[in-house]
Order: sequence, then structure tokens, then C-alpha cells
Amino acid sequence: MSELGKVEGKTFLITGGASGLGAGYVESFLKDGAKAVAVLDIAEEVGKAFVEKLNEVYPGRVTFIKCDCSNEESLTQAFNAVVAMFKTVDVVINNAGVMNDNPNIWRKASDVNYQGMVSLTLKSLKHMSKDEGGKGGTIINVSSTLGFLKFPYLPVYAGCKAGILHFSHSIAMDPFHQRTGVRIMVMCFGATDTPLLHNFEKRSYDEKCSKEMAGTTGPTNMQKAESAVKGVVEAFKKGSNGTIWLVTDDQPAQDITSVIDDAYDRIQKTLYPTLS
Repeated sequence: MSELGKVEGKTFLITGGASGLGAGYVESFLKDGAKAVAVLDIAEEVGKAFVEKLNEVYPGRVTFIKCDCSNEESLTQAFNAVVAMFKTVDVVINNAGVMNDNPNIWRKASDVNYQGMVSLTLKSLKHMSKDEGGKGGTIINVSSTLGFLKFPYLPVYAGCKAGILHFSHSIAMDPFHQRTGVRIMVMCFGATDTPLLHNFEKRSYDEKCSKEMAGTTGPTNMQKAESAVKGVVEAFKKGSNGTIWLVTDDQPAQDITSVIDDAYDRIQKTLYPTLS
């Protein structure tokens, strides 16, 4: 295990960390010896109660900061507060997400799912990069299997998840890690039993699609949330910069970087043969 893959003594910032998978990451990394964890979430009451309970077991090691990841000012203030508190942030997990293509929600959801992820990634790079005076670190961006599978009923959400994968994979290209000392990794989950998939049939972009989705495509064979959490911890401990990890069907985390790279290479050779 490289130094980057060691949990003990590290400081963590986790968005969407008050419940669901985010809360699972918080607890798992604390159990493995994290020095401190900042939980960022819009759900203030839930977040404060969660952190209060954790601090009974891990005194003084968990902090809650209210943050709306769709709002740049809120995200900036929250990130600066964590830096002021921890001095050095070692690990950032962009986990906050909204699965809802509803006409009244999709724009806000996209700001959380993609814009907030990009913003926090760039802020974290500025803080962590060795060529900026930082100590290096790890950024994990949470995508989905919908980032590389077509799904007609949630095209906005799927597009954001594809964007997360492509943005992360692109920015991490060599000589990124040698220059910054930062590794960026992507997690792609299959259908997972979390509140994100509850009332699934009501989340499409129009009523007709919602009815079709309710009748034919509700997620089946969802994996346990614990499997996704375990996969993130495993990828953190084992993964190298630029890697993409799949966790689905309650199976161990799988490094699928070579599969994704092969797909990119095939596209490039077809469209731009002179570059091959």
C-alpha cells in the first residue's frame, strides 16, 4: 500500500456525508483510523445529529458543516472552513448527488452532480498540489454505471455521471500525478439500495417517461449499500491515479480502467487515425 492509500492519520472531507453512502464512508474511514472527518451536507439537522453520535465514539474527530454543493459561495465557504480547521485536507470525496430529471429539479440537480464536483475538485487541487505548496492527496469522484451505459429515462443524471467520469479521467492524465502528488479516482456503482433510488419511477424528465419507467425499468437486484462503501475503502487503499472502479452486484471493487481506456482508444483510432 502506498502512502496515499493509508487511512490512519489522514483528514477527510466528504460531501453528502450526513446519510446514505456518504455516512457509510465517514464511519468506515473513522474505524480505519482517520484523524478527522468533515461532513458536508445540505441536511443540517440530520448532519448535526449524525456527527454528534459519531463524536461519542470518536471524540472530537468529526465535524459537520452545512453546505449546498449547488451554490458556489456555500461550497467555497465550507471548503475554506475545513482548511482553516484541519490546516491540511488529505482526502476529498465528491459524493453529493441528486438523481432527479424532473423539470423543476434537473438544473439544481446538475449543479450538485457536476458543477459542484468540478468546483470542489479544483479547489482541492489548489490546496493539495505539491507545485502549489501542498502535500499531495486523494480526490475520489463518485460516478455511476450510468456514466457509460445509455438509459433513456434519466438522461440528465446519466449525462452528469458521464461528465464526472470524463472530467476526472481527463484531468488525471500524465504528468498530472508527478507534478501535483495528487491522485484522482472515479467510483462507478451499479444499482445500490439507497434513498437515491426510492420512488425511482417519479424521477424522469416527463410524465410519459415516468410511466414507462414505472412499468418496465425499475432497478432490480440492487446491491447492499455496505458493498458500495466497502468498495470505496478498497479502491482508496489500492488504487492509483486515474483509475476507474466498478462496484456492482455486491462484488468486490474492480479496477475497470483498462476497459474504459480501450473504448477511448477505439474511438480515437476510428475518428482520428492520424493521432494513433
